[in-house]
Amino acid sequence: MYNKFQIAKKYLRYYFTASNGKGHGVHPPFLYSFIKDVLNDKKDYPAYLLVEQLRQQLLDNNHTITITDFGAGSATGAGQERTIASIAKNAAKPKKLAQLLFRIIQYYGCRNNLELGTSLGITSAYMALANSFGRVVTCEGSSAIAAVARENFQKLFVQNITLLEGEFDQSFNLALQKMPLVDFLFIDGNHRELPTISYFEKAIPHLHEDSIVVVDDIHWSTGMENAWEKIKQHPAVSESVDLFFIGIIFLRKDQKAKQHFEIRF
Repeated sequence: MYNKFQIAKKYLRYYFTASNGKGHGVHPPFLYSFIKDVLNDKKDYPAYLLVEQLRQQLLDNNHTITITDFGAGSATGAGQERTIASIAKNAAKPKKLAQLLFRIIQYYGCRNNLELGTSLGITSAYMALANSFGRVVTCEGSSAIAAVARENFQKLFVQNITLLEGEFDQSFNLALQKMPLVDFLFIDGNHRELPTISYFEKAIPHLHEDSIVVVDDIHWSTGMENAWEKIKQHPAVSESVDLFFIGIIFLRKDQKAKQHFEIRF
């Protein structure tokens, strides 16, 4: 993974070269609508307060659990014994990004939502609350973290989430069996080049032209940047949006020529 200095340098390049996030210079109507109605939606949805109250409780929770990490490891170099507060601080998606996932699912009416990397369940909860008629299948490698996530779903009275425990290759395959059609896919939790590409390619037969794929931490390392570039070039991909910390993939068949955008967010 890149160190903090390298990440900061890359972010500055992105910030000064990406479009301004107001839709100017983005000509395709679909992308313009995405920027205007989803990316820049400033409404304060009731779900935001519910999940952020839970996040604060987790940030105040110094209970220690023993975790199993099947991915590329902790960005902070933490060991197997970690407090729930440290996981909430370092592993849970920040409010701005988690709420964007909520808005994507809500705006496009995604019903079949799949997440690879539950962590404490913050993003899972946002995804589930975004569409009460939909469902979320989420995969978590660590049984101790999965147990905390289940408690969090109960606290929020969220009942449309199925959590699968175990090593990602196995749980992701099982998730795809449970969800033969995927409207929204969030790939998180591993942060290695080849597995990330593999998860996307495994999901392709389950995706359709209105499906949306979000890839986390696309500039986390050289490997993740390579994975993002390879995913962008897949024949099924029509458009991509690079928001630096996450990348968004669209598969629309009406878009004949690939288009890739960097947008400040």
